[in-house]
Amino acid sequence: MTSSSYLHRVLHASYRLLLSVLLVSSVARAQSAPAIPDTRPELAGKIEQLTRSLQQTQVELAQSRTEIQQLRVTLQEVLDRMNSLASAAAAPAQEPTNTAIPQNKPDEARGAAQISQDDWEILNARIDEQRQTKVESASRYRLKLSGIALFNAFGTYGQVDNVDLPSISVPKFPGYSDGNVGASVRQSIIGLTGIGPTVFGARTSADLQMDFFGGLPNGYGATSSGIAEVRLARIRFDWRNTSVVSGLDYPFFSPNLPTTYMSVVVPGFASAGNLWAWTPTVRVEQRFAGAFSAFKIEAGFLDPPSAASYALNTNSRIPSPTESSRQPTYAVRLSANTKSEDRPTSFGISGVYSPQRFIGGYQVTGWAGTVDWKFPLLPRTELSGAFFTGRGLDGFGGLPLSPFRPADALQYATVTAAELANLGAIGGWSQFKFKWNVRSEFNVAAGTGGRNSTDLRAAAASDSFLVTVPARNQMLFANYIFKPRSDLLFSAEYRRLRTYELAGPPNTAGQIGLAVGFLF
Repeated sequence: MTSSSYLHRVLHASYRLLLSVLLVSSVARAQSAPAIPDTRPELAGKIEQLTRSLQQTQVELAQSRTEIQQLRVTLQEVLDRMNSLASAAAAPAQEPTNTAIPQNKPDEARGAAQISQDDWEILNARIDEQRQTKVESASRYRLKLSGIALFNAFGTYGQVDNVDLPSISVPKFPGYSDGNVGASVRQSIIGLTGIGPTVFGARTSADLQMDFFGGLPNGYGATSSGIAEVRLARIRFDWRNTSVVSGLDYPFFSPNLPTTYMSVVVPGFASAGNLWAWTPTVRVEQRFAGAFSAFKIEAGFLDPPSAASYALNTNSRIPSPTESSRQPTYAVRLSANTKSEDRPTSFGISGVYSPQRFIGGYQVTGWAGTVDWKFPLLPRTELSGAFFTGRGLDGFGGLPLSPFRPADALQYATVTAAELANLGAIGGWSQFKFKWNVRSEFNVAAGTGGRNSTDLRAAAASDSFLVTVPARNQMLFANYIFKPRSDLLFSAEYRRLRTYELAGPPNTAGQIGLAVGFLF
């Protein structure tokens, strides 16, 4: 029942009571006039009191009607406003909806309640938040868009293999400039994360990332418009203490990455001690509860490329030496971790076994032992890094390759790649991080990776192309990263490269870079 109808009933009952009192008092006065004293003054007072009560009730009823009308007008304005915002979101080609407070005409403003500026801003913020929490997809499940728009400007002295993203220093050639300056946006990244249903008690999700470092097209603007390539594409099934991950993923036995915004599409030290190459993987992760909650075991199968694929760069996919062995690469990692998000600690030990069969029947048993760490030192500081040793690891990166393409691709795939895979390799990197506050941090890091120079020199005696393969590569960088907001960053970095060939002094080069990134 509304307040208006209720007040109507009270008013009607009051009138009936007043008439009844008047009628009874008239009859009583007519029947017993001589015996009962005159009560007209008292009755008149009661009638006047009742009249004032009825008048007050009428005033309250009128005020209630006005307030109800104002609430109706306000509610209609809010509904109209939300409908207009929904229409603007559904039709982006139309003009953006004005988010200012509606201005009523003078005649309408006298009877309508107004909404404050703060209320409108809160309403608009909630609507914008609702619009960005779900990207429209073909399924009804949530899809999240993320990535970074990254601009890099750099100045390089010395000769390197790639000015956008140098990995090794090469000899200085007569007639070539001893340095360069440039800029690039090819290290920008776009990512999608989908949250799926619960299947067999596991939460499902998927990640897809792409960058623009897959090559350079032909024609004008080629240096600034890179070809898109897939970085990550993985599907996860997560139970309480168990996870199963499959797809194109990072090597789970080398989880740490240096902090740099001058080398993003491939991690820092990709050719100087960091096993990084994204590889088709199926892995299982088992976490423990209770007293062993800090420990975790990961095991899986991987399908890495190899140095043989370095020369056979064609559109036709042929089996890699690992695939030709009819076995995957096996890996297992045991780690201890803390659950702190601000100051995480982890220490892991891994083993890798990678059988390979090359063209011509030559077989290599690849293997690796790795150690990775990340732990806080003093307040605001962190030390992280990794170390590896083994052989047959060319498909995972971490080692320098020749800057030249072999003239005889078949010779390289059958002989040269097999000899490289059979060489012992060692490498690693470490980084010291100092966080001044949530906005500013400094990073200093160094890495090295190389092959057994004695064995490489012996192999080069019968294969001239191996002379161009660096025996060892070193790199270091120091950077400052400033984040005035969570979605905006600026970075300044200096890096130095030193590459050792089989003979002669090392080749050196340096680079100074600036990065501006917007995270979304």
